Amino acid sequence: MAKDLADGEVDAAMRWDAIAPRFIEQAAVSTTGVAAVRSWVQGLVIGSSVLDVGCGPGSPRSDVLYDHGLQVWAIDASPRLIESYRRRHPEARVNCALIQTSPLFGRRFDGVFAWGLLFLLPPDQQRQVIARLGAALERGGRFLFTAPARACTWADLSTGQVSCSLGFAGYQDALQAQGIRVTETLVDEGMNHYFLCSKD
Repeated sequence: MAKDLADGEVDAAMRWDAIAPRFIEQAAVSTTGVAAVRSWVQGLVIGSSVLDVGCGPGSPRSDVLYDHGLQVWAIDASPRLIESYRRRHPEARVNCALIQTSPLFGRRFDGVFAWGLLFLLPPDQQRQVIARLGAALERGGRFLFTAPARACTWADLSTGQVSCSLGFAGYQDALQAQGIRVTETLVDEGMNHYFLCSKD
């Protein structure tokens, strides 16, 4: 699944598999960020194609994508979380893979949705993933991701792995290199910071 990645990077992704039962239970009922996602999907017409990156087990946030009538393709590195996502959204097209190496279904998308993912990756991999997602986004497409607006590092509460935000300026530079601009930022009730972007 991840021949181009170091063992430590694969292990970090698999930590989610180890905590899957607890994470699935929490995610199933958490409505944090639902209003922000509802606001984002208003810019996508019914039937638009969306890539749900680091989709996890499915949650009220992912429900918003389906309720809006979007066609969703989903990727996550954890087999257990993908299994849960498939149960919640049986109509989804899913791929159990690391975002760094996934073929992204060999297509482009009208929207890319990445909630709680990018900052789990090392800084260089975050920039590489932004480049991959930018290439998979149609012109005029919309991109939503979460990360602190301030450059910082911390230990992820769920897995204990080091998390890192590039900060607003760092993300803006990485996005602009792909022809993507930040159009709006939001903060939800859980103090998660959202970057809402558009590809020119």
